[in-house]
Amino acid sequence: MEKKDFEAWLDNISITFLSLTDLQKNETLDHLISLSGAVQLRHLSNNLEILLKRDFLKLLPLELSFYLLKWLDPQTLLTCCLVSKQWNKVISACTEVWQTACKNLGWQIDDSVQDPLHWKQVYLKAILRMKQLKDHEAFETSSLIGHSARVYALYYKDGLLCTGSDDLSAKLWDVSTGQCIYGIQTHTCAAVKFDEQKLVTGSFDNTVACWEWSSGAKTQHFRGHTGAVFSVDYNDELDILVSGSADFTVKVWALSTGTCLNTLTGHTEWVTKVVLQKCKVKSLMHSPGDYILLSADKYEIKIWPIGREINCKCLKTLSVSEDRSISLQPRLHFDGKYIVCSSALGLYQWDFASYDILRVIKPPDFSNVSLLGFGEIFALLFDNRYLYIMDLRTEKLISRWPLPEYRKSKRGSSFLAGEISWLNGLNGQNDMGLVFATSMPDHSIHLVLWKEHG
Repeated sequence: MEKKDFEAWLDNISITFLSLTDLQKNETLDHLISLSGAVQLRHLSNNLEILLKRDFLKLLPLELSFYLLKWLDPQTLLTCCLVSKQWNKVISACTEVWQTACKNLGWQIDDSVQDPLHWKQVYLKAILRMKQLKDHEAFETSSLIGHSARVYALYYKDGLLCTGSDDLSAKLWDVSTGQCIYGIQTHTCAAVKFDEQKLVTGSFDNTVACWEWSSGAKTQHFRGHTGAVFSVDYNDELDILVSGSADFTVKVWALSTGTCLNTLTGHTEWVTKVVLQKCKVKSLMHSPGDYILLSADKYEIKIWPIGREINCKCLKTLSVSEDRSISLQPRLHFDGKYIVCSSALGLYQWDFASYDILRVIKPPDFSNVSLLGFGEIFALLFDNRYLYIMDLRTEKLISRWPLPEYRKSKRGSSFLAGEISWLNGLNGQNDMGLVFATSMPDHSIHLVLWKEHG
């Protein structure tokens, strides 16, 4: 057939075809296919694939592809990455999708990272770590052995753990290796705090002492309390040391001279915790940058200004109940913005600017659960049997880890949170090192550590 005649025939056929019903069109196509040979069928197959299997991620502008991908959940996106190399490349480069997925898992996001392929890898790392937490497989344990009597005092900082014992010694341990770096002779230690050069100890002998690590020499002795000293804190910049005692008082000392600057009264029970911290919020009573002292006893938390040691008056007293059968746990959290403490009624969080209670968290069977650490995303808790991680956004327990039985004496045992930066959000770098430490009846220290990423 001549080209001119063919084109005229094709036009007539097309007009007729368009006038048919869908059923008639289908029958017409079926008939034409039955009359076709291998060449025609191959041609039909190739063109149908182009018409019906269009790769929209390849054809759409990248911005529109990213917009569409944001509607898919991460698990579906990971499945889509298997479609083709092109899909994997586009999906992996969708930074916002993976950052959002990481945030939803409680991961910290560093917006300065520009590598578009970075955040998918972070998400894969995050999902693995969160699965380990859910399956109770994120931690491992070890022990530190070296004391010959009860270990009561613990303090952790930058990979180093200090232990104070009734064997009249204090030891400094490298948690990663389990090696004892320093061991010095002291008095009986109820509280310890250290830095690179010195160790400060509060003792059951009613005194506070400052020691030099390198020589073991006592460089300062603070005498004045009439009861055991259960908590100490200090600040070199202010040249101030504070101590809380069983004599119901808090004393403020000159760190360099040992002189008592003031005795703060008003507590009606043993002062079991003192915290010296810089304020980060503004209120009628304090400004950002002011140093604040918190002291806690069995029922109350008192807030004091630091810098006005003469005639220093309590700014505020916080409590959770007037019922004296409800007591506060001795572990107090204060980061300059929020005060957090636990009791049998639950976990209480106060806004430091207003002193208002922001929320009360009540996990199941909270009467036996105590606070170890509190952050923006996670809280670390424990009871007689387990270490718990709570997602503060949902107030649900997301992980637990078994703990060995410990001494249940009148004074109790010492417990300690290790690295705490991850409580503000994991980032793949801060989930390492010490999670928890406790002294044991055999005078060893039981450690819970993060497992390395698989």
